[in-house]
Order: sequence, then structure tokens, then C-alpha cells
Amino acid sequence: MRVLVTGAAGFIGFHLSDLLLKEGHEVVGLDSHNDYYDPDLKAAREAKLVAQEGYHSVHGKVETPGLLMELFDTHRPDAVVHLAAQAGVRYSIENPRAYVEANLLGSFELLEAARAYPPKHLLMASTSSVYGANTDMPYRETDKVDTQMSFYAATKKSNEAMAHSYAHLFGVPTTMFRFFTVYGPWGRPDMAPYLFTSAIIEGRPIKVFNHGDMRRDFTYVTDLVRAIRLLIDAPPVRPESADAIEEGDSLSPVAPWRAVNIGNGDSVQLLDFIAAIEAASNRQAVKNLMPMQPGDVPATWADTTLLRRLTGYAPQTSVREGAQAYVDWYRDYYGIGA
Repeated sequence: MRVLVTGAAGFIGFHLSDLLLKEGHEVVGLDSHNDYYDPDLKAAREAKLVAQEGYHSVHGKVETPGLLMELFDTHRPDAVVHLAAQAGVRYSIENPRAYVEANLLGSFELLEAARAYPPKHLLMASTSSVYGANTDMPYRETDKVDTQMSFYAATKKSNEAMAHSYAHLFGVPTTMFRFFTVYGPWGRPDMAPYLFTSAIIEGRPIKVFNHGDMRRDFTYVTDLVRAIRLLIDAPPVRPESADAIEEGDSLSPVAPWRAVNIGNGDSVQLLDFIAAIEAASNRQAVKNLMPMQPGDVPATWADTTLLRRLTGYAPQTSVREGAQAYVDWYRDYYGIGA
């Protein structure tokens, strides 16, 4: 199988590409290597991919007119996993234009290429942030998602709507995955696990927002990419009628399109996650308790019933296991002894 992965040198894209290569598949990896965070980390990830047989590296921005069209024409991928995006809730307040360009224009370029050269399955990253102000938990894919709390989340909700229209009009089987707080080795430096780990190891205070009264469905990255890999083999099919859709399935009644949560299926207190990093690093955190940040939500929790129904799989790495693996990687990558 030939798979086009956008954002292949990113955190999730790297892990997915590595998994696909180890299974013997061919991967065309597109990444812009922008400077939103340390480009050296992206280069180190990519170096591990380039060293493996079957990996084709392409540098460029998804929003560049015609770039994706050319890649689709040249490589004719069987499956496409679109992970390239401008990430981050808080940065979307500072620089919303970056989200318009990468998330909206970039996804448009992707959809146009998929329209011209339809893959067997198009899979696109969304986010748990689309659930916004919803308070009923766990979040279910069939919940209404109209109250996004950040511009980042709004662009991802827009991607879902854009992809649905293309699936309806042109019949491209499309799955949107809604990620829940992904963490693990090779994670981004702007994410909480990195910020907590680096500060705890170096003896600096950490910022704990909403005075620690926050819960997250922490999802270990290898669990997440295993779920994506299995979903590649489960493309949605346009139903004959709305009555044919099983209860709890987000499958569209008018398109081969569905949204799927990928989370650990558990909501963990932020302070418990910090405690897991403390235990893994054998250090105590100095906590600065702070108010909630704009655009953030107090809790997330994924219902993973649909993922299990489609793939037979559910993520299961505990926070303790995941935090230990992350801290071990952090020490090794940055050359920090225990």
C-alpha cells in the first residue's frame, strides 16, 4: 500500500509513518519543516524515516497551490492521512492567519487533489477541541459540535464540514479523527508534557492552569497511530438510507463520511498527570497555580465505542506507563542523566 502522509515530520506523522514503514508499506511524507517549534526536532524525526526503505520525503507547505495535486498525480496514493496543520489553541489567538493558511487553504488543496485523483480512503485529523463548550461526557461523535472555544478548533470544525461536502459531491470515502491530548516520545516542545518535564527536571516552576482543576483524556501516541492504521482499512460507505446507520455511528446519511474519536477513554486529573511525570523523573514539581487560559476547556473525555466497533481496538496505555516512556525519551534525546 502507498500512503501519503502530510505533516510526516511532525509528532503524530512521524510515529504513523514509522509504523507504516515497519509494516512494509510505502510512505510519501510531506512536511514544511516550519519554525513554529524547533526545526532540529523535526529533522531528527525525518532522519529516522529517511533511513528506512520505502520512504519518500517531500518538503513543502500544504497550502502551496498545486503541490498536493502534483503529489497525487505522481504517486497515486492508495490512502491519504492528512495531519499537516497549524497546531495549538493559544497560538491561534496570537496568529490566526497561520491557521487560515495551513488549516483551511491547506485542507482545500488536499480536497481538490483527492477530487482529481481519488484515494481508496482519505483520513483527516480533527481534534477533541471541536466539542468546545459541550459539558455532557464522555464526548460522543454524534454530539452536536457548534460551540468551539478557539479559532484553532473552529478551523478544524470547518475542515470536517469541507470534507463532508467533498465526500458527498465526489464520493471520496473520508474519515475525520478527533484526537484527545496526544503525548509521548518525540512530542512537540509547546505541549504540556514537554513543558512540565523540562521544568521539573531543571527545577523551574510549572504553570498549572485553572488552579489544577482540569481533566484530560491523555492518549499515548503509539496507541493513537495504531488506531489510525486500523482505521485506514475501514473506509466509510455511503448508506442506502439514514435508517441503515447503526445507533452511535457518526456516518453521514448522505456521504461516505464519518468522525471517529481516538482517545484513551478515560479522563485524568491534570494534577495526577503531573504526579506521573514527577514519579518518572524522580523530582517534585514547583507548581504555580494560575487561572484558566482563553480558549481552553476544563475537561475532555472520549467515548471510544465507535473506534472499538470499527477496528476492534481501544487505546490502553496508562498515564503512568506513558509518562515514564516520555521522560525516558526526553532524558535520552537531550542527554540528561537521571
